Amino acid sequence: MILPSSSRYQFTDDLNICRILNGMWQVSGYHGRINPKAAIDSMFKYVDAGFTTWDLADHYGPAEDFIGEFRQQLLNQRGQEALSNLQAFTKWVPRPGKMTRAIVEKNIDISRQRMNVDSLDLLQFHWWEYRDKNYLDALQHMSQLQAEGKIKHLALTNFDTEHLKIIVDNGIKIVSNQVQFSLVDRRPLMRMVEYCQQHNIKLLPYGVLCGGFLSEKYLNQPEPQNFKLETVSLKKYKNMIDAWGGWSLFQELLQTLKTIADKHQVSIANVAVRYIFEQPTVAGAMIGARLGISEHLEENSRVFELSLDEEDYQKIQAVTDKSQDLFGIIGDCGDEYRR
Repeated sequence: MILPSSSRYQFTDDLNICRILNGMWQVSGYHGRINPKAAIDSMFKYVDAGFTTWDLADHYGPAEDFIGEFRQQLLNQRGQEALSNLQAFTKWVPRPGKMTRAIVEKNIDISRQRMNVDSLDLLQFHWWEYRDKNYLDALQHMSQLQAEGKIKHLALTNFDTEHLKIIVDNGIKIVSNQVQFSLVDRRPLMRMVEYCQQHNIKLLPYGVLCGGFLSEKYLNQPEPQNFKLETVSLKKYKNMIDAWGGWSLFQELLQTLKTIADKHQVSIANVAVRYIFEQPTVAGAMIGARLGISEHLEENSRVFELSLDEEDYQKIQAVTDKSQDLFGIIGDCGDEYRR
């Protein structure tokens, strides 16, 4: 399998990424046991198929260690050039509090060591408490470390538009913000997209498949009980579906997506991902990689040759117009983590 050129995106001057990012939250421990050897073996399959871009975090269990081990094996087996085709985006999620240069540098150095890199491709910063203004100090220190070569690019995760603007107004160069964005959760379209367009900031959406709910597996199925949901992702996104409009409306959405998918000879998941790809400022999207457990490489590749037409959009809009206002219920991007 060789992915088409449309699978690539010039994210920054020096980073050309795959538009489907392999999400490594799945190895965090909340989704069942992961066999390390099977996981590393699976990573070779992803990269060989063209899925070269990984999304991880300091708190995703062994995710950074997996990247470090994979890089070493890739170097040993295929040489330095193979490493240049790999992109790994991590996150730093500290507890709020005083942010000194020493604290910031220590944590960045831990990620660099675990990932076996001199410089982090992209460091995505999350902050739990806006009332604690130390996030600006942390970002200023990260900017210094970027100038010194320990970080290539600075980014955010789950920041709302208001605080993204504060950061930019403080002279900190941000290249992207990772936010929840799907056919169910379209809050970024309210404020975030417009601001990012104005300031050349890209979006890296996660939750595009609602933890797997946006698939044939749940089409025409009775509403699942929370205790029967297998993973943290499914429980999280079932709550989002409930707030959005409930299971009956979600079934109407799945049925509509199935009609569109059949028309294009693709899957419901392909349509859901393609919809997000076609939104302004979106550079790529996270799809969870259950390393060593299940792979959907062939199916995922079809999204790059799919294009939604006006009729498709009208059908989708007819359903989403019936949904609740999640922006009014929850707030802007990331507010669900700060309520």
